[in-house]
Amino acid sequence: MNIRTFIVVFLISITIPAWAQEKPGKWDLVTCINYALANNIQIQKSKINLQQSDINLQLAKAQLYPDLYASVGQNFINRPFLVTDGEANTYRGNYGISSSLTLFNGGILQKNIKQQKLLGEMSNYATLAAEKNIEMAILQIYMQILYATEAIKVNKETVKTSQYQRDRGEALLQAGSISKVELAQLEAQLSSNEFLLVNAENTLSLARLRLKQLLELKLDDEIDIVIPQIEEQEILKPLADLASIYRISLDVMPQLKSSRLNADVTKIGTEMAKGGYYPKVSLNASAGTSHISGNYLSFEDQLRDNFNEGVGVTVNIPIFTNRRNKSAVETARLNEKTAQLDLQEAEKNLLAELETVYQDALTAQSQYVSATENVKALQVSYDLFEQQFNLGMKNTLDMLTAKSNLLAAMQNQLQAKYMSIMNAQLLNLYQDLPIEIK
Repeated sequence: MNIRTFIVVFLISITIPAWAQEKPGKWDLVTCINYALANNIQIQKSKINLQQSDINLQLAKAQLYPDLYASVGQNFINRPFLVTDGEANTYRGNYGISSSLTLFNGGILQKNIKQQKLLGEMSNYATLAAEKNIEMAILQIYMQILYATEAIKVNKETVKTSQYQRDRGEALLQAGSISKVELAQLEAQLSSNEFLLVNAENTLSLARLRLKQLLELKLDDEIDIVIPQIEEQEILKPLADLASIYRISLDVMPQLKSSRLNADVTKIGTEMAKGGYYPKVSLNASAGTSHISGNYLSFEDQLRDNFNEGVGVTVNIPIFTNRRNKSAVETARLNEKTAQLDLQEAEKNLLAELETVYQDALTAQSQYVSATENVKALQVSYDLFEQQFNLGMKNTLDMLTAKSNLLAAMQNQLQAKYMSIMNAQLLNLYQDLPIEIK
């Protein structure tokens, strides 16, 4: 490959937009999270805000240096009532440069730089918080997809069994073993199970749509969700102590880090407000020249003779500012108090979230154990009822009641299973631990 070809290929590669990246063929939970972190619009907007924070910091640093301005003025002057000798119309030109440098302003410039650095760190934590929210949202939607997928399998098997029982009922009716009323009950049960299957399929479709929205995929993009094999020990994995989870979360959650920085930002804001009471000292320098028409001197001579330079120091001392400085300090102190309250509220909200998730995880684990035992018992009972029904020893109502009880227990087991996994993984995210579902 020659150098020209290499340059062309390189330029094309760096201009390919982020959204043009190849989409995964299989979508497991980690893949979904990584793709969303790279493509989600809210995260991209957060990163733009982070870039803006860097611009603000550079602007604050630049205020420590002198500015420089150039000026050019061209003026036409008309004297319509001139009675003395001279030209009634003249043309004047002014040219100059000026510069100023703030020598002292109560430390406001230096404190502003420090404040902008903290605001930049807050913007970074805001981006991390947005990423954390996306991770949690995708985890919840992904678990809903897994639940709905397994629920569809259960409902399909239930519909298949109901169809067999309806067909068996027709044969029993012809043999005179059951009545038309009992056959109608079997047909009603089949319709009910088909309705539950449609609901489960609709739940899955909505969950997949929501996931595609979080991934910023197009409507016609297909996603092949990986269904992991989840062992029972993963469902019933012991949880860490709530107090230790809370302590870790206080240190790692970006929302809390941002709130702490915000308290520091408001303290600096108070110091900056106090700086308004101090004098402002500025160094000024300028140079310029001018010319005017109707002068006996030439243009060049006028520019030379009128050239001037100046340097000076300006001191602005605040004596009476219509309460602006005092109000600024009072407002800054109120902002400090608000920031402290915001921090306390953030810690309180975090604890409330953790308590809810932790209790939901414990409850789901207990419910899973109970539901699993219930399913085993009801499955044995239903199998016996079905055998007796096929032999004409049990009526239709008894068999359908046993079947409904079994289906409800299986749904409860599925719900407890995925609620347990989801809340356990949420607790991992609160501790900045990796997802454990592969």
